[in-house]
Amino acid sequence: MAREIGKLSAVAVRNQSKPGLHGDGGGLYLQVTKAGVKTWIYRFMLSGRRRDMGLGPLHTVGLAEAREEARRCRQLVRLGIDPIEDRKATKLAAKAEALKAMTFKECAKAYIKAHEAGWKNDKHIAQWNSTLTTYVYPTIGALSVDAIDTGLVMKILEPIWTTKTETASRVRGRMEAILDWATVRKHRTGENPARWKGHLDHLLPARGKVQKAGHHSALPYNQIGAFLKSLRAQEGIAPRALEFTILTAARTGEVIGATWQEIDLEKGLWTIPAERMKAEKEHRVPLSEPILELLKDMKEFRDGDYVFPGGKARRPLSNMALLVTLRRMKRTDITVHGFRSTFRDWAAEQTNFSREVAEMALAHAVGNKVEAAYRRGDLFEKRVELMDAWAEYCAMKP
Repeated sequence: MAREIGKLSAVAVRNQSKPGLHGDGGGLYLQVTKAGVKTWIYRFMLSGRRRDMGLGPLHTVGLAEAREEARRCRQLVRLGIDPIEDRKATKLAAKAEALKAMTFKECAKAYIKAHEAGWKNDKHIAQWNSTLTTYVYPTIGALSVDAIDTGLVMKILEPIWTTKTETASRVRGRMEAILDWATVRKHRTGENPARWKGHLDHLLPARGKVQKAGHHSALPYNQIGAFLKSLRAQEGIAPRALEFTILTAARTGEVIGATWQEIDLEKGLWTIPAERMKAEKEHRVPLSEPILELLKDMKEFRDGDYVFPGGKARRPLSNMALLVTLRRMKRTDITVHGFRSTFRDWAAEQTNFSREVAEMALAHAVGNKVEAAYRRGDLFEKRVELMDAWAEYCAMKP
């Protein structure tokens, strides 16, 4: 009985030249053609029907491998499965899996295409493409999205996390969004390696703790009084816009785009519409007494809708105007955006106002409960007190 399987030897297989089928047992045959080509055949009976299944040529499939494949086929037949149909199904599944597989770059492009209609402008799309092209694609762009792991994500983020913190944070968020999209579309499985909470927060310092090491050099808050004294000695619209920026702790773009329609001098309120805000939510800024005095003076320069008009008719100041003012003052050691950090440091170290109040003054995203409170108006009243205190501190003699 043992001789029914394994009848052929390696030497016999190599030397066999007679055309026909030469059985090894168990349904396995070496087929030799008249031209001398040798191939393996597995012959079986299923549902009363005889079938022959090719296992490959001898030069590719050796005797041992042919026997192992024949053994696997016999097991399928015993289970009532046709090994020929099983092989077809396996190939189809592999083909489907290959079609389903996408590179990270392909997923990124698909994600952007799916969401670009809901984004506010072409600049936003360009920013996504730019950050991905610069920081992400060189490392993982050509890799299967299912192969992206924490090590690869860290390889992208670690070199820029402390030197370009804000950019690195955006890169991480964009990778996370793309990988989430790929998971939902079944191009990958498992946890998202770019997730912050409960994952990367254990590997990288919080953004707020390294922000000062980034590219926005800030003036120490105990020097703000002396700086403003020097700033007020500068003539022109740009210095007034910079003073307004400092006293409101607003972003440059929010200030130079400010219009008189957004300003309510009687209520001491500046309402910035959602479309001009980074977080895309309306932001109310309380105006302290020094700001109101500044705005009254600016009315003398009124030329159109912009509070801080530029050199061209009915156009605002340029993005560079405030930075140029710093350069004229020979203050190349600080940046305009850095004054927001100055304000934040002062609020944290010199006042009893809560972190949430300061974050809301900077129009940073905060928790849902705080946001709900803000909508009710109680945080706004606290921010009025905060900005008045900031104005008083800035007015102190150096």
